[in-house]
Amino acid sequence: MKVKYNSVVKFHYRLRDETGAELEHSHDGEPNVYLHGHRGITPGLEEAITDKEEGDVFSVTLPPEKGFGVRQEGRQQRVPIKHLRGKVKPKVGMVVSIQTDSGPRQAVVLKVGKFNVDVDTNHPLAGKTVTFDIEMVAVREATAEEVEHGHPHGDAGCQH
Repeated sequence: MKVKYNSVVKFHYRLRDETGAELEHSHDGEPNVYLHGHRGITPGLEEAITDKEEGDVFSVTLPPEKGFGVRQEGRQQRVPIKHLRGKVKPKVGMVVSIQTDSGPRQAVVLKVGKFNVDVDTNHPLAGKTVTFDIEMVAVREATAEEVEHGHPHGDAGCQH
């Protein structure tokens, strides 16, 4: 089956930067799973996966506009340390998760104070050209419930 709108897609990936250095990969764990057409992955990667099938292996290089976004100036803010998710001791350069009104968001720590941290809320890979090496694991039709919820469910059904 080819990937199309409302397909549930499972894939493994390797993510590399402009120099070819590996940033992360999924091969030590479960494959990434998302509902195609519902903004579950970067726009350029979703576009590249369209019409692929189980077993396909390919690479796609994405400019910032189709990957993790263009860096935006003025995205720095001061956040109380208590708003950081998890019990972390923040350090400059660390990627942290902050709780916002819109849910959790990744940010990079710029400065650490006694009660607050200054963070940059641009995605840590914003402004970078990246390459994904993709191995398609499975493709199936989404259930009506998955389409209604806008995301895939596990083997045991809805788990939220």
